[in-house]
Amino acid sequence: MTGRRPVVLFLCTHNAGRSLAGKVLLDHYAQGRVEVRSAGSEPATALNPSVVAVLESRGLDPSKELPKPLSERDSRDADVVVTMGCGDACPYYPGKRYVDWDLQDPAGLTVEQVRPIVEEIDRRVRALLADLLDAPAPGVRERAHGPGTV
Repeated sequence: MTGRRPVVLFLCTHNAGRSLAGKVLLDHYAQGRVEVRSAGSEPATALNPSVVAVLESRGLDPSKELPKPLSERDSRDADVVVTMGCGDACPYYPGKRYVDWDLQDPAGLTVEQVRPIVEEIDRRVRALLADLLDAPAPGVRERAHGPGTV
């Protein structure tokens, strides 16, 4: 990037689970070095409670997040768009870097079923951050599993 903070947009169908986890995790690891946004092609009315529970069990606070529709500003400003299972409903904007993460939709799943999905998002978020900052991925050797660990 050219001296400014890169902007990453996580985009999925409902903006209640996968993109929520991506946003909260990247925002945590980036510590202000990356601007992180999320949106949905068909936003839900509430956050996925299982995803929220998994994030909270890792010491993260997703309570300030809400499902929201994709805005023209978010699309225009994004340097990297991470799509997460919205298929053809995810719009394409020329000149953007697109990364597609084919991940199971956590809708309707239990906390224990969602945990591996969030762990995979965590792994990918760390790698993306390392790529964006041209640095080693933070904590790639660590396996975070408990309150206060991420």
